[in-house]
Amino acid sequence: MGALRPWARYGLLAVAHLLALGLGATVLQALEGPPALRLQANLRAELATFQAEFGACLPPGALEELLGTALVAQAHGVSSLGNDSEARNWDLPSALLFTASLLTTTGYGHMAPLSAGGKAFCVAYAALGLPASLALVAALRHCLAPLLSRPGAWVAARWQLTPPRAALLQAVALGLLVVGVFVLLPALVLWGVQGDCSLLEAIYFCFSSLSTIGLGDLLPGRGSGLHPALYHLGQFALLGYLLLGLLAMLLTVETFSELPQVRAMVKFFGSSGPVNAEDEGAILGQDELALSTMPPSAAAPAQAPAC
Repeated sequence: MGALRPWARYGLLAVAHLLALGLGATVLQALEGPPALRLQANLRAELATFQAEFGACLPPGALEELLGTALVAQAHGVSSLGNDSEARNWDLPSALLFTASLLTTTGYGHMAPLSAGGKAFCVAYAALGLPASLALVAALRHCLAPLLSRPGAWVAARWQLTPPRAALLQAVALGLLVVGVFVLLPALVLWGVQGDCSLLEAIYFCFSSLSTIGLGDLLPGRGSGLHPALYHLGQFALLGYLLLGLLAMLLTVETFSELPQVRAMVKFFGSSGPVNAEDEGAILGQDELALSTMPPSAAAPAQAPAC
């Protein structure tokens, strides 16, 4: 495969991506199609029952119009269900969570601006805030990367591991740590506090948040009748979880992207020309960083005593 031309490699990558998209769509269609049809049938049966009992008291089309209005309002995060109507939609904790989901590109979809001014402000705010957020994350990653590489360098020096194995061990350890601290542990807390979601749904929510998918079908505290103080505390906790969790996720992705195996795969689909000065400088910089984080005993191996 090394003899393939660059355009053939890119074509192979595009075909593989399209095949992955088709496979995902086929699996989801098989898994989600029957439940959606059952839910649609149940909804039609409920509507038919309601119209049979109360249809004489309602003008034709009144129920459909009311449901349409309620669905449009629900799409913007406004609901009239329950006694604690959504006065909490645009209070300070909710607005902070919305801005965090905007700047982290999570976009839960549980709230949306209604006014034209709010939509225009969201466009300008995201256009200015997203680059600033990326710059902040890059600065934090630059500060934390040397600290995170020190345990791996110590283990490599103690176990006499080769640099590729040491890098793989460090990436796996960091990945397991992030999964445990930012996925499994918050999922267990959410599962215990929420009460109306399963453990799988809690893990699904944590992963969709940290991967910035943010499907919005699950949101902690929403619709569970929590006390307003607990609800707002949960929103602040979710705000901190998003910021810290996304930083940890980006550090993990960066660590895995620096693995020799991953770089070899990227190089296969990249240009096959000679290494330029910029790439050589980056490689030397990474070697200097690795050497600076290793203990002194590992930098210079001890010489065997003369006989």
